[in-house]
Amino acid sequence: MSDIITEYRNENTKDIDMLSTIEMVRKMNEEDKLVALAVEEELENIAAAIDLIAKQFLKGGKLIYFGAGTSGRLGILDASECPPTFSVPDDMVQGIIAGGDRAMRKSVEGAEDDFELGKKDAEVLTANDVAVVISASGNPKYLLGVLAKADEIGCKTIGVTCNPKGRVYEEAGLVICPEVGPEVIAGSSRLKAGTAQKMILNMLTTGAMIKIGKTYENFMIDLQAVNEKLKDRAIRIVAQIANVSHSDALAALLKTNWEIKTAIVSLEMGYDTETAREELKKNRGVLRKLLKQKTEV
Repeated sequence: MSDIITEYRNENTKDIDMLSTIEMVRKMNEEDKLVALAVEEELENIAAAIDLIAKQFLKGGKLIYFGAGTSGRLGILDASECPPTFSVPDDMVQGIIAGGDRAMRKSVEGAEDDFELGKKDAEVLTANDVAVVISASGNPKYLLGVLAKADEIGCKTIGVTCNPKGRVYEEAGLVICPEVGPEVIAGSSRLKAGTAQKMILNMLTTGAMIKIGKTYENFMIDLQAVNEKLKDRAIRIVAQIANVSHSDALAALLKTNWEIKTAIVSLEMGYDTETAREELKKNRGVLRKLLKQKTEV
């Protein structure tokens, strides 16, 4: 048997090609239920990773995901959601896939086996950044090249893998390793392993953004209101936090060019737009810290 856990055969699904469609999807659903439990076992490591990423963000560092195939695509997906959700610069969270942009849609043969390509792609890293390497099997030479380069420059590293016997588990500085077990279809790690990776990446970016003040309570206060749905959400957020009518919230947002935090500070503190922006800047954009000053006066 292969020593790569993600390649093991699942005893529960040997007869999957003989089942009715509803029985087939029930089997898949049963396996998927195991994913959240596997991720739960890694919560302490995920929390440590979030704290590390937030610390590096506050130093001006970036979070850069590296992966091959499905893992690389998941990293790019998570990174691409950060600017519209949290209004962060496009380069603050990045996703890099072995084989480049072409590999987003089509397999680039051999890219994951190229150690030197990993080192070359990792040249974007600095000592203030965090490199997160993602791999179900934990063995791609491409990612080992990334880790080697990161180590050379003193860049913090995190490994997200589903195989405690993989090289990533040994080489990354901090490892998150949910053991989801064999896939429904042997070796198809876009299934349970991919789901686990998506859950973890959601936690890493969301948790780090919360830690640096990109939310207030559970409101998305730094979203970019670029369409009607998001403008409506912005109005509701301002109305609820500032405890004003929707019309007053809309008026404040129009004055502040749809900057949610600026609108809230203007309403809560009685500042004009420029003063509100300046006060937020003094408090590193952390709305809770600024509003706390009001309650202490």
